[in-house]
Amino acid sequence: MSHFLGIVIESLVAVLLMLTIGYCMLLNKRLKRLKADEHSLKATIAELITATEIAERAIGGLKHTVRDVNENLGSQLIAATQMSAHLKQQLAEGDGVIRRLTKIAIAARPSSEPDPAPAPVPKVSAAKAVAAAAQAFSERRRADGIAA
Repeated sequence: MSHFLGIVIESLVAVLLMLTIGYCMLLNKRLKRLKADEHSLKATIAELITATEIAERAIGGLKHTVRDVNENLGSQLIAATQMSAHLKQQLAEGDGVIRRLTKIAIAARPSSEPDPAPAPVPKVSAAKAVAAAAQAFSERRRADGIAA
């Protein structure tokens, strides 16, 4: 009987070993798949890191461009304000010159003619005068070949 009990125990150990070997083969296949998934995940993470770095550089470039445009626009606005003030001053001086010329022309007329009422100097609003001056400036700039 002891011989029979030994064979049963040995058979049971053999069956358990076969089950263990089968389970180990199944685990080996799963581990291989897990390793393959790990490599593809590492590649995906590397691509994501690269895309993130490219996006960060692009954002930095956009910030730099916005800063440059803002500075350029600010300087152009300052120049336009100065030009507007200069044109306003020249228009005022031009009005004064026209008034003086009108007085000189009236005074230079011979007194033999009846004194007609002086022709009124047309009043032009400051906005219209500035617009007309800007238009003349732009046409002069285009004539030079430079777009205003």
